[in-house]
Amino acid sequence: MRPDPNYDNYRNKWEELYQEKNYDAGLTGYFLRKSHMWSEKNFDRNVHFSKVLEVGAGTCEHIKHVNHSFDDYLITDLHPLISNIKLPPNAEGRGGKIRFSQEDANKLSFQSNYFDRLIATHVLEHLYRPYAVMREWMRVLKPGGVMTLVLPCDPGLLWRLGRELVARKKFIKAGVEYDYWQAREHINPINNLVSFIRYYFQEVEEKWLPCLVPSIDINLFYIVHIQK
Repeated sequence: MRPDPNYDNYRNKWEELYQEKNYDAGLTGYFLRKSHMWSEKNFDRNVHFSKVLEVGAGTCEHIKHVNHSFDDYLITDLHPLISNIKLPPNAEGRGGKIRFSQEDANKLSFQSNYFDRLIATHVLEHLYRPYAVMREWMRVLKPGGVMTLVLPCDPGLLWRLGRELVARKKFIKAGVEYDYWQAREHINPINNLVSFIRYYFQEVEEKWLPCLVPSIDINLFYIVHIQK
């Protein structure tokens, strides 16, 4: 049996390539950016959330697409590099303060009933015991607060086709053991996550995109807003 590949080497290579290969060019970048935009359609400039928490923010793509105003927007990720990330263009100007903090999405350091909105884009598919993670995220939301989740329709047909035709080839060419790391990283299939969400929550607004029909095979993303 072969030894496990080195995780630190993978992580360094993935961080080096992620923004360029996933967001900055081609169809993959176009649809990933659209997933962030689609998740913000409900919240225009007339909407205000005082305290906003984003978990698993990665390279801070999402805040570029936030239109609503806020007083305090806290960007968090488990990786310590989150503290050194520069804000992307157009992130400022919503009348509030933007801060960074290193946080474990599985166990947040914040008091209960604190935030008005929680955002997690392309995060929950990576985390063990996602039902417990969502309970932790709900804990820090105020009553009436909103949790927004963006999830890939993996392993749906359209998602697998896009991965095979676009992303997989780019990362393999760059020297990443793509299939292995996808198997280790995308541990929660979308059908399971949707089942958990529908079981635990009643105030749910679902969107299946881009095709709108509720099917994992003909869509790329499942976007849900859950009110506490």
